[in-house]
Amino acid sequence: MSASRKRAVDVPDEVAGDASRSNPKPVPPSFYLPLNVAFYLTLISNGLAAAYAPIQDCDEVFNFWEPAHFLDHGYGLQTWEWSPEYSIRSWLYVSLHAAVGKASSIFSPNKVSQFYTIRFVLAFFCAACQTRLYSAISRNLNPRIGLLFLLAAAFSPGMFHASAAFLPSSFAMYTSMLGLTAFIDFRGGQKTAQGIMWFGIGAIVGWPFAGALLIPLLFEEIILSTIAGNVAKIAGTVLNGAFRCLLVLGAEVTVDFIFFRKVTVVPWNIVSYNVFGGQGRGPDIFGTEPWTFYIRNLLLNFNLWFILAMSAAPLLLLQALFRSHATSVQTLLRSVTLVSPFYTWFAIFTVQPHKEERFMYPAYPFLALNAAIAFHLVLSYIGSGNPKELIGRVPAKLTLAVVMAFVLTAVNIGLLRIVGVVTAYNAPLKVFEPLHEQSTAQSGRSVCLGKEWYRFPSSFFLPDGMKAKFVKSEFRGLLPGEFAESKAIWDVINATSAIPTGMNDRNEEDPGKYTDISNCSFLVDSYFPGNMASDLEPNYILDETTWEPISCKGFLDTSRTATLGRMIWIPDFPFVPARYRRHWGRYCLLKRRDVDVKNS
Repeated sequence: MSASRKRAVDVPDEVAGDASRSNPKPVPPSFYLPLNVAFYLTLISNGLAAAYAPIQDCDEVFNFWEPAHFLDHGYGLQTWEWSPEYSIRSWLYVSLHAAVGKASSIFSPNKVSQFYTIRFVLAFFCAACQTRLYSAISRNLNPRIGLLFLLAAAFSPGMFHASAAFLPSSFAMYTSMLGLTAFIDFRGGQKTAQGIMWFGIGAIVGWPFAGALLIPLLFEEIILSTIAGNVAKIAGTVLNGAFRCLLVLGAEVTVDFIFFRKVTVVPWNIVSYNVFGGQGRGPDIFGTEPWTFYIRNLLLNFNLWFILAMSAAPLLLLQALFRSHATSVQTLLRSVTLVSPFYTWFAIFTVQPHKEERFMYPAYPFLALNAAIAFHLVLSYIGSGNPKELIGRVPAKLTLAVVMAFVLTAVNIGLLRIVGVVTAYNAPLKVFEPLHEQSTAQSGRSVCLGKEWYRFPSSFFLPDGMKAKFVKSEFRGLLPGEFAESKAIWDVINATSAIPTGMNDRNEEDPGKYTDISNCSFLVDSYFPGNMASDLEPNYILDETTWEPISCKGFLDTSRTATLGRMIWIPDFPFVPARYRRHWGRYCLLKRRDVDVKNS
């Protein structure tokens, strides 16, 4: 790497200025916020998510929490993705999390505590990755960019939910932060091989599509090395990183061979199904969304930060055209490279018909970095003291007030969104608590799920021996089956390598997944006055002759709540107009009245 490029990365022109030896400027601080404070800030934010954030996606429960529960406790629900016939989920990823749950059982046999222990470990790891990236940005780009990145990451609802989620896309987000750190941090030399390795781990162990985030960063390395005549060196570096990725892939294939009893490459299976699935297969059968989905979603999850993130490239262009003296060509090219991954990711997934919020998780750190760079450019302009420019005549105090108002608005909107989501939708994490007060008496009983099947928080919330069952509802897709109950390690291998019945990759309903409601000792149901009941989805909560509520929590009734109340937290104060207040339904755990729990 040339010295000039190293200077452009380590000390941006806005910071370096035109200082001479006769009139040196003071060396700017490396961090506006100490690393330990940054770590505690992200850890608190992520820890609160681990403790309170509702599970956003049923895929997280049935494809990851349930297999982890099976490994730790010998039983659990199984989706078609885990059938050896399709094998598009990796046991390596789930095993890493299950090991944490198993280790925590030494200190607490309570399964709920195991659930939260796994979440808190994820929150800790995410905070460590965020702090590492913050350090690299502050040291190598600009400490102000680092601080702005930290604000966007720590106070955004999007990162709040992604930080402790048991999802491959969250795992890919962690490794993407470490990979981006390697490409930014040039202290001690280039770390391209290390960066490739981290992005590779995210793509192999997590989600294969996350590898797309590497392309702009690696492309810059290859182009600059080619120009500098270091083709052999960059080729060796790329091969070094690829070899590390192959070692990780070999480990994954080995683990999956043990569980599936066949050689399979899960990352390829995922790509093959989602891209080359063919007629009646692929992600589109699970629903499609308009092209505006991610715009609306990211505005909710990052509010003003998302607007800034989308503005990064235009602002860089404007600076190059009208303020060319403020930056060098090298700094501009480096900045374009850093903002490109988010645009690449956003474009790829916007054109896909099937869209889900979790698909954006790997790009969240890049969104925060784009927003920080864009805000930094704006601040560099409005902070100009040049009297020849109109902005230079604005009083400094007024400029500071506008900037602080912007930051506080972004932070507060994010906090209102976080509080709103937690208070509105965390009932499924709370209603099962009474079951654990009588776990021995209830062993062998079943908790049934009807129209609320997709909000089930996993078998970790049920006492030992109690299983979740499905009753018929209006849903017409394929529900999960069950892993064969296993007591020993060989039973586990036999269960994971057996091809289950009633599975398909076309989301076609299997009647064998249902149980008759007469077999249900307990039932989870919801009641919203704004929704109509049907023959398959009656209001069980209102059937007091058959069912007795033993635990009920408030759940936001979206059909009766205005848009603002669905978007952010609205206090239920008397002075708040009724049309803006949030309206509530009930989310309940019901017990069949003819079940004698104490004497069963």
